[in-house]
Amino acid sequence: MREIPLLINGEKVRSKSENWLDVLNPATQEVVARVPMATEEEVEYAISNAAEAFKSWRLVSVTKRMRIMLKFQQLLQDNTEELARLITLEHGKTLPDAEGEVGRALEAVENACGVARLQMGEMSNNAATGVDVYTMNQPLGVGAGITAFNFPVMLPSFMFPAAIVCGNSFVLKPSEQDPSSSMLMAELALEAGVPAGVLNVVHGGPDVVNRLCSHDDIKAVSFIGSTNVGTHVYNLASQHGKRAQSMMGAKNHMVIMPDANKDRAINDLLGSAFGAAGQRCMANPVTILVGEARNWIPEIAERAKGMVVDTGTNRAADLGPVVSPQAKARILKLLDSGVEQGANLLVDGRDCVVPGYEKGNFVGPTMFSGVTTDMDIYTQEIFGPALCVLEAETLDEAIAIINANENGNGTSIFTSSGYVARKFENEIDVGQIGINVPIPVPVAYFSFTGSRASKLGDLGPNGKQVAQFWTQTKSVTARWFEPDHIEGTKVHTTISL
Repeated sequence: MREIPLLINGEKVRSKSENWLDVLNPATQEVVARVPMATEEEVEYAISNAAEAFKSWRLVSVTKRMRIMLKFQQLLQDNTEELARLITLEHGKTLPDAEGEVGRALEAVENACGVARLQMGEMSNNAATGVDVYTMNQPLGVGAGITAFNFPVMLPSFMFPAAIVCGNSFVLKPSEQDPSSSMLMAELALEAGVPAGVLNVVHGGPDVVNRLCSHDDIKAVSFIGSTNVGTHVYNLASQHGKRAQSMMGAKNHMVIMPDANKDRAINDLLGSAFGAAGQRCMANPVTILVGEARNWIPEIAERAKGMVVDTGTNRAADLGPVVSPQAKARILKLLDSGVEQGANLLVDGRDCVVPGYEKGNFVGPTMFSGVTTDMDIYTQEIFGPALCVLEAETLDEAIAIINANENGNGTSIFTSSGYVARKFENEIDVGQIGINVPIPVPVAYFSFTGSRASKLGDLGPNGKQVAQFWTQTKSVTARWFEPDHIEGTKVHTTISL
């Protein structure tokens, strides 16, 4: 059985842990690997080794760091096929979706390649007579990253490439549910020239997470995942004096106006609601149909019924299995609650079976109309292939519904009116907005953000904010005088002010 190693001091290390978990193929329940829950001693070693590596890495030139990152970017691109295969094997998403994830990771790495621009300080010459004031953005020390299962390549790319290229060392804890692609990614970083100890990888559960958040040598913690864990990570890290960011839960809404391009809006709605089996924080599990767009419900349902559910290796599939039996059970429980609480079940994917893969964690596209904001299928993040349809008379009513939701991760609107789009983007209280774009994740040279319960911390991944998060600013006020003696001769100088 393939064993997932730790990665410490530039070497693959077989864990001495007695606690190993099975990594399953979600389409078959086949055990494809075993991952260790690292021991306390192994976590301590990974952190102390990274702290030691930081002492020399911080002094490496920005140019050399960027060149390593450029080589890493090329290696990621060259290994797209293998990375996507591992994502599909352990996560279940379709190969095209997995390849798209690697493409998103490449964008984040490319943004890190421009750190010379992002990390530059500022200077004011003669802020006072003969006095210059300038800033330096210097690395923090050892950073830590904790990632969820749903994007095992993209989420780490939001963290360690920027942290490392800014001069920090890093300890990554990827999800134990699908660790192989994250491990390959880290190995490629070492192949690109990242020195031993600058990037270490450990595996584990709550004990490992808590140690990363509380260890004295860890200076900053980045988390992307569920709200409960993210809140815990942010609070614990902050209590121990760490800089922290947590990108967390979501309940994204797509507003469809009656003047929208109907075919495109429905197509994009279904892709954003059911793609990756709904297991992404930027999915659109809620749509609000405004005015006459409410008449499109039957057509949306018919198209949803025609979506293909199969293993991720079938490139014609629209969605694959969800990640685990536990995830499937939770999704089904929430879908059942929708029926029990009075929503209209228009498309039922609860009994979805893929021939030949009867043990797989498959849930088909499921669609409800008549959803109200007090139902569990609305208030909770289903994180599965489910679409809740709400109806509104006006745009103002739709905006009010979205702004009343506790989450503020992403939202989108489909319309042909510039006025409507501008009103929406100005009045909505959500971090990321799409206009005729279903999943509004910005390109990586803009920062990933969020609002309300979807984000804790002032700074987000990517863009300009990523360099701010992984560096500390020093302000220097400097004044220089001509020396009194040069080779034993006193110098008299008159300065005209």
